[in-house]
Amino acid sequence: MTPFTLRRIGFSLCMALCAAPCTGTATALVLGIGFSFVFGNPWPQQSARWSKIILQLSVVGLGFGIGLSEVIHTGKDSVWYSLIGILCTLVMGGLLGKLFKNEPNTSALIAFGTAICGGSAIAAMAPVIKARNHETAVALATVFTLNAVALLLFPWIGHLLHLDQNLFGTWAGLAIHDTSSVVGAASAYGAQALAIGTTVKLTRAIWIAPVVFITALRTHSQQKARIPLFIIGFMVAAAVRSALPDYANLWNGLSAVARQALAVTLFLVGAGLSREVLREVGVRPLLQGITLWLLVSGFTLFALLNYGMA
Repeated sequence: MTPFTLRRIGFSLCMALCAAPCTGTATALVLGIGFSFVFGNPWPQQSARWSKIILQLSVVGLGFGIGLSEVIHTGKDSVWYSLIGILCTLVMGGLLGKLFKNEPNTSALIAFGTAICGGSAIAAMAPVIKARNHETAVALATVFTLNAVALLLFPWIGHLLHLDQNLFGTWAGLAIHDTSSVVGAASAYGAQALAIGTTVKLTRAIWIAPVVFITALRTHSQQKARIPLFIIGFMVAAAVRSALPDYANLWNGLSAVARQALAVTLFLVGAGLSREVLREVGVRPLLQGITLWLLVSGFTLFALLNYGMA
């Protein structure tokens, strides 16, 4: 067999291992990163596409594990934190972009990705501000790199500070960029943290549409943004669970499958973090991304610890 064939077989075996209940989300992420750095991802484009598809299906599946009333309550309580956090992050991101002398579009995309929903937000905003391909790539690579760090770092900090699951889930949903890393970090912390973190993050992701719309008006762009369908699917799944409580065992089973599918997602996400991606980032955009992320994470945790949910 050729080395490329062996890489494909090894990649497939690792992905199958991540589908087993014995593999956690953090382990899956590290396994993906390790495979990419040591052997190289044999299917980089396919991995990126399937990671998004599996993530979206997993998020919908997680909705079966949460009652609709809990979703509404958590979303309502976090809405002001989300709005204030988005506005402050965009302002700080713009100032840091000027401080580190980054290209305006790259700086704006990093700030937008940090403020709302990582790669999804960047992809929605890029055509509105007419970002060039390399500017979008740098912003995505910056956020992607920090996502991997967040998934491993946040649970450690949570345990170090003895955060309860509700507080940790809220913090993760507000301070970690992408949905994949939010659910990965939260699921490693506990079932309640996962429910809270997922709901808070999806509530935050809804802001993609209005912020893109406002930006399009300011820049006279024709680009439009819609609420991602998987968010609607999550709400529908939660509503089904609430409407048909007698089938709780079935809904719990679907939720458990969705949680394990997240491990497969994070393996694919980790396998996309290559040396080429790190070279793409560059020092100044990474400094902006790290500084902004630390400020957002720190201020958010401080607010939650001292003032609780709104």
